[in-house]
Amino acid sequence: QALATSSDRALERFPSCRVIPPGLKTLQIEQGIRFMRLAIVVSLLSSSAALAAPTPPVAATRPHAVTTPFGVSRNDEYYWLRDDARKNPEMLANLKAENDYTDAMMAPLKPLKDKLEQEFLGRLKQDDNSVPYARNGYSYYRRYQIGADYPLVARRKLGPHGQPGGAEEILLDEPAMGRGKGYFAVGDYAISDSNRLMAFAEDDVGRRQYVLRVKDLATGKYLADEVPDVEPNLVWAGDNKTILYVEKDPVTLLSKRVKAHVLGTPAASDRLVYEEQDDSFYIGLERTVSDKFICIGERATVMTEQRCAPVAAPDRMTVIAPRTKDVLYQANHAGGRWVMRSNKDSANYQLYSAPTDLLAKAGGVGKVGARWTALTPASNTAFIDDYAAFDRYVAVVERSGGNKRLRILSGAGPSTGKKALEITEREPAYNLELTDNHDPASPWLRYDYSSLVTPETVTEVNVMTGAKRVLKVQPVPGYNPGNYVTERVWTTARDGHTRIPVSLVHRKDFKRDGTAAMLQYAYGSYGASTDPDFDSEAVSLMDRGMVYAIAHIRGGQEMGRGWFDDGHLAHKVNSFTDFIDVTRDLVARGYAAKGRVAALGGSAGGLLMGGIANMGDGDYREITAMVPFVDLLTTMLDTSIPLTSNEFDEWGNPARAADYAWMAAYSPYDHVAHKAYPAMFVTTGLWDSQVQYYEPTKWVARLRAAKTDSNPLLFRVNMEAGHGGKSGRLRGYADRAEYTAFMLHQLGIER
Repeated sequence: QALATSSDRALERFPSCRVIPPGLKTLQIEQGIRFMRLAIVVSLLSSSAALAAPTPPVAATRPHAVTTPFGVSRNDEYYWLRDDARKNPEMLANLKAENDYTDAMMAPLKPLKDKLEQEFLGRLKQDDNSVPYARNGYSYYRRYQIGADYPLVARRKLGPHGQPGGAEEILLDEPAMGRGKGYFAVGDYAISDSNRLMAFAEDDVGRRQYVLRVKDLATGKYLADEVPDVEPNLVWAGDNKTILYVEKDPVTLLSKRVKAHVLGTPAASDRLVYEEQDDSFYIGLERTVSDKFICIGERATVMTEQRCAPVAAPDRMTVIAPRTKDVLYQANHAGGRWVMRSNKDSANYQLYSAPTDLLAKAGGVGKVGARWTALTPASNTAFIDDYAAFDRYVAVVERSGGNKRLRILSGAGPSTGKKALEITEREPAYNLELTDNHDPASPWLRYDYSSLVTPETVTEVNVMTGAKRVLKVQPVPGYNPGNYVTERVWTTARDGHTRIPVSLVHRKDFKRDGTAAMLQYAYGSYGASTDPDFDSEAVSLMDRGMVYAIAHIRGGQEMGRGWFDDGHLAHKVNSFTDFIDVTRDLVARGYAAKGRVAALGGSAGGLLMGGIANMGDGDYREITAMVPFVDLLTTMLDTSIPLTSNEFDEWGNPARAADYAWMAAYSPYDHVAHKAYPAMFVTTGLWDSQVQYYEPTKWVARLRAAKTDSNPLLFRVNMEAGHGGKSGRLRGYADRAEYTAFMLHQLGIER
């Protein structure tokens, strides 16, 4: 154990070895000291008692039947590890034993972990600021200080020409607010129209059960108003004293009710604005870009609904279009008209416009699309990913061939559809996103651009003249983009015709000779596309000769809505086989050596990791599964578990026999087998609200009991965090450095 820490700790156990004759400081003596240290190491290595390998924890098994409504029963022998109160001493002892085992196994890799952490931190400009944006006469931004985990949220009053001219006002001193807390996050904030009051949502547990608080910006004092168990989603009404918020169910954590809190009144008397009766829906709040309406969005996997009201009368909500199965839409208001994105006529979505008085008449419409006029045509190749409505134009982000482009539709009228400007980039794989466009009258459109070699670049383009101005390039100390190359390659899936896009990055001097190590990442769920953004931590891999690959597997929407449809429900297994097919193809092309490939995924991407661990045939040397959703059947059969009922249209409802069949065919926890598994590093957070801690805990216990190999299986439990791990921008680097060190060691790099 002393050796595992350092040779100096070993010497503390053998003080006689440190005796040096007075006055003798020669090179020979120093070399002799090093030799004695080595002798201690050799001596300890020779003693099996002194250096017995740490023993992995063994969880007790207790029969527990999980039965479906149609009579199928499964034994979940580790079900006892679930404790919703998180106080069971035996369960907590199991988690502690897992952490102790991981500590012991990772101790020899501490120098590598520390080195990686310093590399990661070294590429971060610690005293960095966000790009300011203007809203209601002020310029808002976040400012970091050296050594701080959290930012200062600040603003300056704008001068007569729209330039910041006033003194800096610190709205939230997050470093002070988070001091001494194991976890801290500000999830959202909103400023009243008077510019005097700030409502914000704060979480100091990691469970995403936020507390609404209010600050008087004129006095700097916090008001007595507090509302617990809310979503980080706040909107002010036009009277400067009413805050609309989304209340969460304290057990299921579902977003259930929109309420209105009037300052100075008890939270118990907050009036109900809307209550969602269908537990398959999430609900959210926003103001339209015109600032004239407050809207409640209700979203399920296969349908949406939106209701809006004037900011001066937020209780008078009117449905824009009633929820209809397989129809999705979202609406915003600017320039005297509504602009909608919807799939009602095309799976890849179209944009529509409607007159402002749609809201007054929508209640009697009774169907989706009444009085909507198409702004864009239907397309089988271009998927409308996002849009932003302005007074004189609409900005549209489209996906085509796996990449994005930005198009501008000029004119405020409903039928112009004129293409005034198109923005594309020349790199083979990249990401482009609209960001911080709060002024609908502005001709300047702001967007972010990045790639696997290009750090995030914030740019504004004048849609009338085409002029561009770069507002900020993400600083990355010590990084030279000229040393690296990004590629886009295509893999043919095992069905023989589906082409899977893959984004790659490596050093420019990389040789594709089949000897390199590779890390492959994917997500592939909920229609969430994994775009090739810049990742400074990947530089540490590439500088060690590795390739980093993102597999854009089915389940996302990189190739359009059909890409999602082919990767969820009964087709979910396509996500797993796509990932494996990409790995085998890249190895065959010489990008990596067989036996030197690692895989990484988290949350629903952790489900992917569980799937490939069971289905892969020696394809992976190491797998990192972060907060993995792996116990599909037990979780989805229990609607008391947070967020379960929202997910039926993503995974299926195992209370139905047909759904149960396809879910049981791949559920990772239920397919753990007596076979060899790769080396694995698994993480969870005790307070995780998205994937409960006991899912990965049970999975690890079952893997330990079943696997036939001697590869290490490590489980890191963060006892003070939730789904996103440790809070703060700096503290998370230690966790990432730990599992990266484990991965590099398993791949034979810096052993």
